[in-house]
Amino acid sequence: MLTRMWRRFFVRLQCPSVTKPLTEKPDLDDSLAAFVLAGGKSSRMGRDKATLSLHGRTLLQLALSTLREITGNVSILGSPQIYGDQGAPVIPDIIPECGPLSGIHAALTHTRAAYNLIMAVDTPFLSADFLRFLTSRAVAAGTVITTPEIAGYTQPLCTVYSRQFLPIAAHALKSGEYKIVPLFPRESTLTISEAEMAQFAFTPEMFDNLNTPEDLERARLRSLANKR
Repeated sequence: MLTRMWRRFFVRLQCPSVTKPLTEKPDLDDSLAAFVLAGGKSSRMGRDKATLSLHGRTLLQLALSTLREITGNVSILGSPQIYGDQGAPVIPDIIPECGPLSGIHAALTHTRAAYNLIMAVDTPFLSADFLRFLTSRAVAAGTVITTPEIAGYTQPLCTVYSRQFLPIAAHALKSGEYKIVPLFPRESTLTISEAEMAQFAFTPEMFDNLNTPEDLERARLRSLANKR
């Protein structure tokens, strides 16, 4: 049901006279790249979150699998020495030790795609259906930023960035400004509200991330409950 709802939305948004069957996915490969942000200190978890196991696979494997459902252009943001055996290109930080903004900057420096989805490795409940919805909204709107907002909080690590954000990120890094959301240009940021997401049965719980061993245990219990 969710997939059918999303497909109707996409056709209504971008293809009012479309004649293709609704079962076809939009072809975003030429305009879209996707990146898993796998680096980070993981200090509260006590180990690299990318290697944690859920559903019998690591969080990194789950994220790569989800992103490959929407585009064939998928890369990892992190250390090639650590993640080089994961079957995807690995892009290291150009300006290291500056938090997630470093990874976004590296992705936008590397990419040839107009639109670039950044997804944190520790958000295993984000679905391919939602990410298709988000990326289709970005392509249709043509904004620099397309980002969801949950409970009043913008989600910069589940956001579509156009290449036009690159000089903004580069300037911020050189200036020592590492917070991402304040850099979003107000005149060219599309915010997807909870209310809009609810119209397509996308729930806030998708954005639950795993920061501690307790979060991981809850996620495993949640996964088991969903399988019953």
